[in-house]
Amino acid sequence: MIEQIELTKRFNKIDPQSINDFLEFDGYKVFKKVLTMNSNEIINEIALSKITGRGGAGFPVSIKMSSFANETGVKYIVCNADEGEPGNFKDRYLMEKDPHQVIEGILISAYSTGASKGFIYIRGEYSKSIDIIRHSIKEAYKNNYLGDNILGSNFSFELEIRRGAGAYICGEEFALIESIEGKPGRTRVKPPFPTQQGVFNKPTLINNVETFCNLPFILRIGGNEYSKIGSEYATGTKLISLTGNVNNKGLYEVPYGRTIREVIEILGGGVKDNKEIGMVQLGGACGAIIPESLLDMDIDNEKFAIFDSKMGAGAIIVMDESFDLFDILLKNMEFFQHETCGKCMPCREGHIQVLNLIKKFVRYSATKDDYLSLESLANVIHETTLCGLGQTSMTSILSTIKFFQEEYQQRIRESLFKEGY
Repeated sequence: MIEQIELTKRFNKIDPQSINDFLEFDGYKVFKKVLTMNSNEIINEIALSKITGRGGAGFPVSIKMSSFANETGVKYIVCNADEGEPGNFKDRYLMEKDPHQVIEGILISAYSTGASKGFIYIRGEYSKSIDIIRHSIKEAYKNNYLGDNILGSNFSFELEIRRGAGAYICGEEFALIESIEGKPGRTRVKPPFPTQQGVFNKPTLINNVETFCNLPFILRIGGNEYSKIGSEYATGTKLISLTGNVNNKGLYEVPYGRTIREVIEILGGGVKDNKEIGMVQLGGACGAIIPESLLDMDIDNEKFAIFDSKMGAGAIIVMDESFDLFDILLKNMEFFQHETCGKCMPCREGHIQVLNLIKKFVRYSATKDDYLSLESLANVIHETTLCGLGQTSMTSILSTIKFFQEEYQQRIRESLFKEGY
């Protein structure tokens, strides 16, 4: 049995549009406790928890918070709720089923780091999420959880929504910042990093929805206790968006350290129609594609390093034996070629050429030289692009070159046979 632990505990038990329901289930209780603590105490508990960011990069949350807390002047908090990664829907569930949990996590971050203003940047297609969060912000203001002198303290904080316009690139922190400022969503060269110079050139702390939702949990049970949940390499729980050819699609909360196979078989109920698993993509379109033989791998960032990747935002997409590897890669590359912002040449031009090479494999016209060009170009894009879009877009190709080598060679042989060689 894989237990649910914390972030989803209020799902379907409260009316998400009722702050009173949230308060009855211990809502804002941790934030009230935090108001009696100082910044160092709060950040120290988060450091003890060893939590890493849940948006995909896996960076230690406490390090980012400490750096941000040391900055002075006007400072901003940004909640990244863009969630444009195909296969992921965990942030939408958090916003639509327990929106005040998101706000409580943002408030904890703001109080502990000295920020006075915040933005929740929500994917434009998430109309329901936007409506619910907007209503929840209004309720929080009415009940003095937002605004001036919150709950009689010296802490004041303003929070508002920014709606994205549908660009995948705006999930990247600097493109998101540009969008908040009313500019086209394109990345910036770094350093400086957002904690030094972000929104309107002011220090900015950006975290994912799920990351913020973990903070009340950590402060409630203490950092040491939190660090005991999960694995040696990744603490706490992870929200998994499970889709594809499984019987029970949905969102699941599991402790780090569980295996991918457990999630698919126990929670997902196995593959539909008793078919065999052909491949599984982890993290979404930007994640690694792995064979069935690797499904006993633990869900944590250290294990995922074998294919130069992380768990990412948490998607597990199961594909049965009827799916063709190159059709999947084609869809991935069409998506990334469409979504590149065009700022840097390796990403802008490279995706066009990668897409053309994948089309050759799909059409059974690929040669050994095409394979070598694909491998080389994928590595160049991965190593030289400015932001995470280009750096991770090649993960599916590089992982399949490593784990599905025979499929590539077989397709080349079939292409030669088709041409009459």
